[in-house]
Amino acid sequence: MAYSPFDLTGKVALVTGGNRGIGLGMADALAQAGADVMIWGTNRTANETAARQLSAHGRRVITNVVNVADEAAVDQAFADTVAQLGRVDSVFANAGIGRGAKSLMEMSTQDYRDVLAVNQDGVFFTLRAAARHMSTRPGGGSLVGVASLAAIEGAARNQHYAATKGAVISMIRATAVELARYGVRANAILPGWIETDMTAKAQENPAFAEKVISRVPARRWGTPKDFGGIAVYLASDASSFHSGDTFVIDGGYAIF
Repeated sequence: MAYSPFDLTGKVALVTGGNRGIGLGMADALAQAGADVMIWGTNRTANETAARQLSAHGRRVITNVVNVADEAAVDQAFADTVAQLGRVDSVFANAGIGRGAKSLMEMSTQDYRDVLAVNQDGVFFTLRAAARHMSTRPGGGSLVGVASLAAIEGAARNQHYAATKGAVISMIRATAVELARYGVRANAILPGWIETDMTAKAQENPAFAEKVISRVPARRWGTPKDFGGIAVYLASDASSFHSGDTFVIDGGYAIF
């Protein structure tokens, strides 16, 4: 039999924030590799559009309107996912928001709490629900937290966002150690400068292109499709012994 560790046929993947941007790039690749996919997102129309795109690959694709900052909603949505698709083999905790500020001194407490609620609490609620499922069934699973370069570099005027992304890395590492005995692995993905709705203003700024994107060794913005390969790898049997790692996907920016 041919070696085919990246074949996801028979596997089920959950992607939070999977209706656009990096989440959609990962979800699309997972479906192409053979996985059935559940997408959680807060925008019903965007969910439906993403489902139509992924369904073209011939896989089961289901969506659910879920606010990951709502603990009860996450627990219910995860139970619904298992009921609808039978199991969950990999979870990509990708949903997140950004709230830029003019300065740390002018950053509002409400913005700070809003960002933490989605980016930190939401990842925690998602990972916890998935861990409860994966630790009680044969086969374990794969947990992935989407962080950011902001977690490891100075992100001026984004202290709230940076704090949440640093927390994701720490949660993932703790999870990798605790759940290894159950066959559950956990890894983090750190995107660099990627063309998404969140970076729309920067994409339109010539000065940003000149001073920042020109420093990316790959000489371009990243795209959501650039995350398809790492998503398939982490959902597949090829990564069965790979846990507690951080994957920087940034075209070489962080090391230049």
